[in-house]
Amino acid sequence: MKQPMILISACLLGHAVRYDGTGKPLVHPAIERWREEGRLVTICPELAGGMSVPRPPAEIENGMTGEDVLAGRARVLEITGGDVTAEFVAGARRALDFASQNGCTHALLIDGSPSCGSGLIYDGSFSGRKHAGNGVTAALLASAGIEVFSHIEIDRLAARVGSVPIGDARHPVHPSET
Repeated sequence: MKQPMILISACLLGHAVRYDGTGKPLVHPAIERWREEGRLVTICPELAGGMSVPRPPAEIENGMTGEDVLAGRARVLEITGGDVTAEFVAGARRALDFASQNGCTHALLIDGSPSCGSGLIYDGSFSGRKHAGNGVTAALLASAGIEVFSHIEIDRLAARVGSVPIGDARHPVHPSET
């Protein structure tokens, strides 16, 4: 049986793709195991959406969420005032396409990001305050049925997919997986 594939934020693997040109490596035994098993599918949605490194910090405006951005009720703005909503939406769509093409059933994303945040995101004031919510990519992936976990939930993800093959009683096969 096939093991569940996991879409992972590139910065969590140490790739220097964050807005400030850094990575944020997540060191955990599960990451190494999944890498060895070939179960990780790496992407940076912001780069996939056409953004560069480095780039100005961006946040979803007015305490809104990724769901609001996808519905056209909110924008993603850079600290400089630039509107990068189109790039964030394009990156989210490319991430979903990439996840689907690679059979990803789960995603492990960096929290706080206006793309990948899946529990907490910055509130749009550029003051360091966070609020509950999803980034644009996390919202789109979740709406497509991909289980999204933040980097601080890696133990929960590991318990969920650690050695549970697709098709066993704890992870039934969906028609799209056959």
